[in-house]
Parts: sequence; C-alpha cells; structure tokens
Amino acid sequence: MVEQDTDAAGPRHGDDPAGAFGRNVRRCREEAGLTLERLSTRSSVSRAMLSKVERGEKSPTIGVASRISHALGVSLSDLVGAPAGAASGTAVVLRRDDRPVFRDPETGFERHIVSAAPGAGRSEVVAHHLPARVSTGLLPAYPPGTEKQLVVLTGTLTVAIGGISEILNPGDSLFFQADADHGFANRTDAPCEYLMVISRRT
Repeated sequence: MVEQDTDAAGPRHGDDPAGAFGRNVRRCREEAGLTLERLSTRSSVSRAMLSKVERGEKSPTIGVASRISHALGVSLSDLVGAPAGAASGTAVVLRRDDRPVFRDPETGFERHIVSAAPGAGRSEVVAHHLPARVSTGLLPAYPPGTEKQLVVLTGTLTVAIGGISEILNPGDSLFFQADADHGFANRTDAPCEYLMVISRRT
C-alpha cells in the first residue's frame, strides 16, 4: 500500500505519476472531509475506482480525472502536482524536463503544466498532446467564471462546446466560457498539439 504523502509535488522523471496523483486525490478528499462514498456520489466515479486511484493502482483517464477534480473543487493541475519552478531573481523558471504531466493511459493524451508558477495568479498555461484519431470525450463543465483560450500549434483540432463544433488548424485560436460540457478531438492521422490558457475569475 502506498504511504500517505502530503507533498503535492507533481510527477517527474523517475517518479510514479499514478502514485503522485492518487496521493493528491486522497489529501484533497481528506482536507474536504469527504468519504470515498461521498466523493463517488459527487463525481459519478465508482468507489472501487476511486480507491484504486488513491492507492496508485490505477491511472485514471482524462474524463475520470476531470470528474474527480471537479467533485473535489480543485483544478486538475492541483491533482497532477505543482511544478518545481526554480526562482532566479524576480523570475521563476520551469525546465521542460520538470513539467508535471498527466497521461491518459487509454488514449495517450498528454496534459503538460507549462506555467512556472500557476498558483501566482488566476491563470495557468497547459500544453496538450492529442494523438491521431483520439478524443478526450466530453469533459465536465467548470465553475462559472472559468474561461479557456487555446491556439493550435500543429495538426487539426475539433472542439465541441455545448453542442457546437469548431475545427481549428495550425495558428487558429479559440476563446470560450468553460461552464458547459466540452471536449477535444483529433480526427486526423497526424498528432495535434495545442496550448491552452485557463483563467478563473473570483
């Protein structure tokens, strides 16, 4: 059994991403005073799955991870872990190899935290890698006041928001209010890379 660890640092090279994610889920759940049963009800994720995630025995898909984070009232980045950016004078530097990364074990979708200090403001920047012919599925709505902006770097991205679909090519950008179910799909035979800025208004 994985020992309880209150260090919220995200997975690095040589670390166990599933174990780090699970420890953060358990920490946030206990801080919120929730039982596994209560979190299961809130997230629509089975108690058995939650238990395996917390013990580091199961890496959740992006859909399951998103439902867990929303049910806990934290960001997905909070569960992946904060980057260990190195302070240099008035700047904080995050090296590429030190990025906390979430990987969907079923699809190969990757979510890289690229904000050196995401807790310093109301916005964070994440880089997404979507393999060929892969979709995130519909992700749950964020709390009102959450906004997303993205720009496609390579490939073609299809974004679904509240029943509306937009196709974006390299260099295209999109802004939307994230308080509706939304999802991202790559319907081509080439991988897609895009940057996203997530802003949360208080």
